[in-house]
Amino acid sequence: MSLARIPVRSALNVSRNSSIAKMSIGGLRTKVSLPDLKWDFGALEPYISGQINELHYTKHHQTYVNGYNTAIEQHAEAKAAGDVKKTYELQQHIKFHGGGYLNHCLFWDNLAPAKQGGGELPSPDSEFYKKVIEQYGSFDNLIALTNTKLAGIQGSGWAFIVKNSENGAVEVIQTYNQDTAAGPYKPLVAIDAWEHAYYLQYKNVKADYFKAIWNVINWAEASKRFSAA
Repeated sequence: MSLARIPVRSALNVSRNSSIAKMSIGGLRTKVSLPDLKWDFGALEPYISGQINELHYTKHHQTYVNGYNTAIEQHAEAKAAGDVKKTYELQQHIKFHGGGYLNHCLFWDNLAPAKQGGGELPSPDSEFYKKVIEQYGSFDNLIALTNTKLAGIQGSGWAFIVKNSENGAVEVIQTYNQDTAAGPYKPLVAIDAWEHAYYLQYKNVKADYFKAIWNVINWAEASKRFSAA
């Protein structure tokens, strides 16, 4: 059976149940696993190819899963041994791979094929829709700002549409490498600007990828995140 046809779970399960398993070290740490998706790898075509999704999910996201699990296990061992230097060094690995894991879980769940509502704006009655119109005048203006932030990333990183929990505003932020939207920023939409997210299809014209991805953004999911934040 082709991998692209294997059923896939929701990334929401990452924080809820089946994608987290207990580690053997003292039962205090957890291992993570790939979340299941809501759609097949080819379902986002022509905007994101099935080949990209398959490699992105099974290779790149899996690397962050493996890296995080290894790092937390080694960190627990170093801490138990009283190795302060090793414990400190491993914190950077945990941050990088843990961020990559979390960012990709957000990414998969805020994408949807057209037949599942991808690209459709949220309900005009929703809090999120009203807030975007109040602040930006239109979703096109919010998208344009996000694409500007994406284009401004030097090297690898992410752009997030977030809710600022301190004032309720919808904002757009950049992060580099696998840093996450943290502090008061609650991610609503996460867009991967690493080359592995687009290069097989869009080559070096990443601006075309940034334009195309809005056709498969799950705005309904963003609206749910806004209300829950």
